[in-house]
Amino acid sequence: MDTNTTAHLVGGPRDGSALDTGGDALLEVEIDGMMHRYVRTTKQHAEGGPVYTYDGVVAPDGGEPGVEDPQARVASPRADAEGQGGTH
Repeated sequence: MDTNTTAHLVGGPRDGSALDTGGDALLEVEIDGMMHRYVRTTKQHAEGGPVYTYDGVVAPDGGEPGVEDPQARVASPRADAEGQGGTH
């Protein structure tokens, strides 16, 4: 039996689009130099294949200078315990 890996995108700039994902849990689509993320859900589309919902947009190389102050970032408890967390 063949597995349908054609994702149906919900939300974001590609709402209503369908494309082959290969079954990945996270799908990143580059649009105008930014990475738009879609996450696989447990739902199936009426035409078959998984439904991916929009998760937001990120810069491909991380945070942009001046946008985020890494020292003020709230880190995870593990990062704090390892001395890598920001100030709270």
